[in-house]
Amino acid sequence: MTKKIIALAIGAALSASAFADGPMVFTPIPGSAYLESTADPMILNSEPWVVPDGYQQVIISDESKLDIYRNGDGSAVADWPDMNTVNETGKHAGRYMYRTHEVRPGVVTPFTGGAVSVIDLKTGESKIIAQRADWEALDGIVWTPWYTVLFAEETIVAQLPDPDVPAAKSGLLYELELDKKDPTKAKKVTVRPMLGSLSHEGIEIDAKGNVYVIDEDRGGAIYKFVPETYGDLSSGQLYALKVDGGAKTGSATWVALDMNQVQIDARVAAKAAGATPYCRPEDLERIGNTLYAALTCEDVANPANTSGHGAVLSITLGKTPKVNYFVAHGVNVVKEDKTNKITGFKSPDNLANGPDGRLWIVEDNVPSDIWVAEPDRDGDGYSDGVTLFASLKDNGAEGTGIYFGKDPRKLFVNIQHSVTQNDKTMVITKKRDGDHHDGDHEDEHDDE
Repeated sequence: MTKKIIALAIGAALSASAFADGPMVFTPIPGSAYLESTADPMILNSEPWVVPDGYQQVIISDESKLDIYRNGDGSAVADWPDMNTVNETGKHAGRYMYRTHEVRPGVVTPFTGGAVSVIDLKTGESKIIAQRADWEALDGIVWTPWYTVLFAEETIVAQLPDPDVPAAKSGLLYELELDKKDPTKAKKVTVRPMLGSLSHEGIEIDAKGNVYVIDEDRGGAIYKFVPETYGDLSSGQLYALKVDGGAKTGSATWVALDMNQVQIDARVAAKAAGATPYCRPEDLERIGNTLYAALTCEDVANPANTSGHGAVLSITLGKTPKVNYFVAHGVNVVKEDKTNKITGFKSPDNLANGPDGRLWIVEDNVPSDIWVAEPDRDGDGYSDGVTLFASLKDNGAEGTGIYFGKDPRKLFVNIQHSVTQNDKTMVITKKRDGDHHDGDHEDEHDDE
């Protein structure tokens, strides 16, 4: 039996048995939330996700706790929480969650700018930590090993230039330094143009301090920044991924880019260097020595098609990069068919490193599904199984920003564009014996 045939049967095979090991073991849900889809705010404010038995879902912050944007007439505008990270290291590690808010010029009048917020997961308090009038569509965010927060703009054509980098044509990446005595306060924010003027979303960091970013364009490249000094992003070299022979997968190299051009338009620099184009790379996630990239509209069968169902790419890091498609419909997951309400894979958006080493994937789609991909144990490049964990009932919304903090039983996820007009950050938690549905805050950690 071919792997494709096995893959197409995998949902049925696993639906009656538990999937994954360790703290997030679950029995897959039977299908996407086609029948459960609803716009009823009373239902959506309680349990908007279809989740496996043994799991509960709780709102930890919503518009009632953090109402950032209002039009000049006083009418509310959704906060658009996008991506999440926590203070992964240091004292009280895991206690504070930082989020970007993806509002764009024209959505709110007057435009007050993109924002980064923080939630104290112990007390539930939420507040703005940084905001600027020229920040557009803030998206990707990540905690660094040197105790700062990186975040970036997801904009292809910048409307509001950064005063420190006025020539930049697209979005920029920023570094937020926190107050050492109070991590809910920003000490300083510095623009990092060496990481490229791009439509940024995914940001990842490897053990050597190299930073990986993407360009969310329909011909977007994948980039690697190597700093001259570990933890100092003010100088270094930006590279782009180039697969040998003009292919999309196979052996590859990181090609150096013109560092003057990358600060103006890194897309131009990547094309000049022959970087491999992919269809809307969005998020990045590193698990060990492998970097994964969500490609929202990639078509594995026909790479020239820019309206595909999407795929997840894997890149082996090191001196000799190897690129594979890791998740692709028709290979190891079923293609979605909305007309006939057949659950399948479409428009992968954000990625998370699960507590058991598996890759978690949320779709930019309606219904927005959360999938879990097994590692590639047989060495053919593809995940050995892709299984459905959850599906969003909010029929105008998308799940985004999936992320595991310090507690391996808690998956954080945002709901954006909710039909209830109540965008929110939630935690989906595996119950333990004695758990009650009234605890919505993280335990405090004290890692030094």
